[in-house]
Amino acid sequence: MKKISIMVLALIVMSGTLFTSCEAIKNTNNAQRGAGIGAVGGAILGGVLGNNVGKGGNGALGAVLGGVVGGVAGGVIGNKMDKQAREIDAVLPGADVVRVGEGIKLVLNENAVRFDTNKSTLTSTAKANLDKLVKVFNEYPDTNIVIYGYTDSTGSADYNLKLSGERAASVKNYLASKGLNSSRFSVTGLGIADPIASNDTADGRSQNRRVEFAITANDKMVQEAKDGK
Repeated sequence: MKKISIMVLALIVMSGTLFTSCEAIKNTNNAQRGAGIGAVGGAILGGVLGNNVGKGGNGALGAVLGGVVGGVAGGVIGNKMDKQAREIDAVLPGADVVRVGEGIKLVLNENAVRFDTNKSTLTSTAKANLDKLVKVFNEYPDTNIVIYGYTDSTGSADYNLKLSGERAASVKNYLASKGLNSSRFSVTGLGIADPIASNDTADGRSQNRRVEFAITANDKMVQEAKDGK
């Protein structure tokens, strides 16, 4: 099993100025991390990090960072997300699982959910991999999931924006057809934005035809965390 990436929030407050940074490490204490986030205010921190993280800041990563609860409750949520991330990584090793703050950024690249050029139809392989995710999502029903669709740079920007939305919708509709509550999901198409590989090669374009998930706590999970459940 590959290592799950973890983005850590290092918070330093000096002379009224907030400095933030992110780095990948093996082991972290989610309770401490959540409490640190709460000390400076989740919404402000999410905005700062969303601007500084760079690639993906307007997509799944930005969505995860924008929903910070913080404090002890944030630590509780983080622990639950740790467990979910490990299960996703175990059942779907072809995906990129990133634990950040109190949520999960999940990238379903060509190894997990691949789209042909100009197509939004799910392949049999894509469906088989999504079936594996259904089992995990059923075990953690108290999460909201935003699905972001992407394309390569082939074709016009307007066309790709529409196509990317259709790709995200295909994934949502398939997951809902497997019994997951469709109200948990929302979809957004981002077209050619935020490529993860070069569009100058066939392999790079294939990687860019992907979907990403932003998995965050829903209102029930947040309230239970605040209540100490």
